[in-house]
Amino acid sequence: MKAYYHLPGLFEFYDLYRAFLPLYRKHREYFYDWCEIASIYGAPADCLWGGGRAGCGDAEPEAAALTREYGVSARLTFSNSLLREEHLSDRKCNALCALFEKSGPVPNGVILCSDLLLSFLQTNYPGFYFVSSTTKVLTDFAQFEAELDRGEFRYVVPDFRLNKDFDRLHALSERQKRKLEFLCNECCWFDCPDRKACYENVSRKNLGEDCPDHICVSPDADRGYRFSDAMNNPGFIGIEDIQKTYLPDGFTNFKIEGRSLGSAIVLEFLLYYMTRPEYQLKVREEIYLDSMLDLF
Repeated sequence: MKAYYHLPGLFEFYDLYRAFLPLYRKHREYFYDWCEIASIYGAPADCLWGGGRAGCGDAEPEAAALTREYGVSARLTFSNSLLREEHLSDRKCNALCALFEKSGPVPNGVILCSDLLLSFLQTNYPGFYFVSSTTKVLTDFAQFEAELDRGEFRYVVPDFRLNKDFDRLHALSERQKRKLEFLCNECCWFDCPDRKACYENVSRKNLGEDCPDHICVSPDADRGYRFSDAMNNPGFIGIEDIQKTYLPDGFTNFKIEGRSLGSAIVLEFLLYYMTRPEYQLKVREEIYLDSMLDLF
């Protein structure tokens, strides 16, 4: 069985993927043979339907052309949880749907939280498949299992705090396991009581509401995202976990977060999760390493 990765930054890191995808195709020997790129997800700047993280970047036609050329599914992150009927007519979001609905050799998808938006997209853009967003914060296993049983969704991303609930995960049916998509590298405080409120704050900002920033109460909030911290998170899924635990049990889909980070750290994710250690320097050199580069 192979691991299928869903990578961050369709628009946000377009320049990174414009360099990485040709390298991935030309030098497949640099990368583990037990994994593939299944999709790249994201949302452009000022995207009303966006949620989870604020979008950035504006390479809409270019991103559509890039994923089409390399046969990778593009996913629009439209996970705003607070949409109302009047928001469904937004011109930019509808134009994005029209552009991406039928733009590639493999189906493109939409990650969403709102059932109102789901119904609208099913009616108006039936060419998409749909992903239930982690922004629903499904930490109750019974609710999560009910979400897996919804026929509207091809994939369901639970809250990362369910990642190691092995007894109940093992008991899922094969059909349910195929739909489950784990969020691997979350750095959020495992005991955070405000995760849903944090996502709702992003939704309000994307709707243009004047609201204060969400104040993170994590003990290490001032450190920001660090991959080394994420690796120590109880919900972290590393490559050995994928190979030795998840794949043998029938789980094949893994989401890498990182849209709100920089392209350098996203490259580190690509190196860690996909690249054979002996070729990691070669990939760095091809992507960004300049012999005259000064970091400070």
